[in-house]
Amino acid sequence: MGVSTHDIFGDAGGARPATPGSYGEPPSGFRLPRGTRIGRVRLQIADLARSIAYYEETLGLRVLRRDGSSALLGTQGDGRPLVELAERAGVRPAPHRGRTGLFHFAILLPDRRSLGQFLRHVGEIEERVGAADHLVSESLYLQDPDNLGIEVYADRPRSAWRRIGRELMMATDPLDVAGLARDAGPEPWTGMPAGTVMGHVHLHVGDLAVASAFYAEALGFDRTVWQYPGALFLAASGYHHHLGTNTWAGSGAQPPGADEAQLLEWTIELPDKASLDAASESLARAGHAAEWDGEAGRPPALVTRDPWRTHIRLQEALE
Repeated sequence: MGVSTHDIFGDAGGARPATPGSYGEPPSGFRLPRGTRIGRVRLQIADLARSIAYYEETLGLRVLRRDGSSALLGTQGDGRPLVELAERAGVRPAPHRGRTGLFHFAILLPDRRSLGQFLRHVGEIEERVGAADHLVSESLYLQDPDNLGIEVYADRPRSAWRRIGRELMMATDPLDVAGLARDAGPEPWTGMPAGTVMGHVHLHVGDLAVASAFYAEALGFDRTVWQYPGALFLAASGYHHHLGTNTWAGSGAQPPGADEAQLLEWTIELPDKASLDAASESLARAGHAAEWDGEAGRPPALVTRDPWRTHIRLQEALE
């Protein structure tokens, strides 16, 4: 959805530097602590071999582990898992509209040069992409073979971020494609480099006020951007957003069916067990069910779901 800086902020005459602590609205109670970050996403897909080929050849991820009908993928530079693929035979592609849940997950590259190299790579393989300048970041957009949305992006330096009042300035302006390609340098794209992480998740929801009540007041995110039409952005640790929510799927949007490609779960990593306990207490006070889960091979986690049945795993950071 293209919404320019002028559409949201007019001439932006009141813009000020977004120095640490100068932007965002914290929740009234529990607040996610510094060090909070996004972990792996788990996706339901139709054909594991087809998806692995796409995630390796187009995105530049690599298989860390494959076990029957599932696979765990990470970067070329380290063993940190970013994407888990879970095959379910007969799954239909994700619909373009009418469903809550995943809008896209967003892979954050370590620098602009890497994003430029990725841009050149997708051009060379003739992969169709969208592009946008979000003021705080620069982004490319893709759809995987099951029509699940993916963003690959790089942040602008925090010294370049701006705010109006307590609201961080974000928009969807045209991307400087030529400048990005120029800054890529001569080195070829060799896959997702070390330092690549899962930057954020963006979800379709049914109501922004309900999303704010759950994700800010119950789960503890700060609200960072609230004037973007049809969307609300939230974050921890002073980031621009770890989570985007929007109502663009249309009124009456429903959770995806069991036979549709979808986001099965996304992960929030907290710095310590005390933070998990505090999040559990905050969710309980707000009337949201959460259960402790000790899934084999993963650290103890708190599992809950949002009002649209999107599953969220909160766990201690893996490293």
